[in-house]
Amino acid sequence: MAAIGAMPEIGGFRQKSRRSFVTLILTVLTSSQSILIVWSKRAGKYEYSVTTANFLVEALKCALSLVALLRIWRKDGVTDDNRLSTTWDEVKVYPIPAALYLVKNLLQYYIFAYVDAPGYQILKNLNIISTGILYQIILKRKLTEIQWAAFILLCAGCTTAQLNPSSDHVLQAPLQGWVMAIVMALLSGFAGVYTEAIIKKRPSRNINVQNFWLYVFGMIFNAFAIMTQDFDAVMNDGFFHGYSLITVLMILNHALRFDFL
Repeated sequence: MAAIGAMPEIGGFRQKSRRSFVTLILTVLTSSQSILIVWSKRAGKYEYSVTTANFLVEALKCALSLVALLRIWRKDGVTDDNRLSTTWDEVKVYPIPAALYLVKNLLQYYIFAYVDAPGYQILKNLNIISTGILYQIILKRKLTEIQWAAFILLCAGCTTAQLNPSSDHVLQAPLQGWVMAIVMALLSGFAGVYTEAIIKKRPSRNINVQNFWLYVFGMIFNAFAIMTQDFDAVMNDGFFHGYSLITVLMILNHALRFDFL
C-alpha cells in the first residue's frame, strides 16, 4: 500500500523536475540569443543573409511541429483534431501573426546597430509589458493590481538600466534603438496575443497543427522577403553564403526556443 501511495508522489516529482529542466533550457536559449546574433557578425556586419536565416528558423520550427505530430499519430492515431488537412477558413487567420513575426524577427538583427547584447536583453523585456496590455485589450482579460504593479516596475527597471550617468546622453541606447525596441515589443505582443486568441477559438485542435500552419505562412513570407531583399545575393553567392557554425547555432537557438516544449 505504501508503494502504491508513493506512485503519485514520484509522478509529481518527475513532472516538477521536467518543468524545472525545461525552464532552465529555455532560460539558457533566451539569454544566449542576443549573444549569438552579435557573435555571428564579422567586422560589424552580417556576412550572411538574415532573410535566409529567418526562413530556415521557420522551416526548422515547421519540421519540429511535424515531428511532434508524427509521434502523436503513432500513439493516438489520426483524428479530426490532429490531422493536417484543413480548410481555408481555418488557416486564413495565420498570415497576420506570421507577417508580424517576420517584421519583428528582422528587426532583432538590425537593432544591434544601436544597442549591445546586454542592452538588447533589457529592452526586450518591453515585450512583457506590451503583451500584458494587449492581453487585456484584445482578450478582455482583466489584469490584477499586482500584475499592473509588476509591469510598472519592469518598465521602470528597463529605463533605469539604460541610464547613462557618465555621458551627456540620458540613455545608453540611442533613440533609434528605443524606437526599434518599442516596435518589436508591440509586434511581438500583438502577434502573441492574436495567436492565443486564434488557438482559443478551437481549443481542441492540436497545438502542433496550429503551429505547423503558422510556420508554413512564416516560410512563405520569409521566402518573399528573400526575393525582394536578397534575391541577387542569394542567386550570385548561394543560399548559405557567409554561414558559419555560430550562424547555425543561432538558427537552432531561435527555433528550439519556441518548440522545445
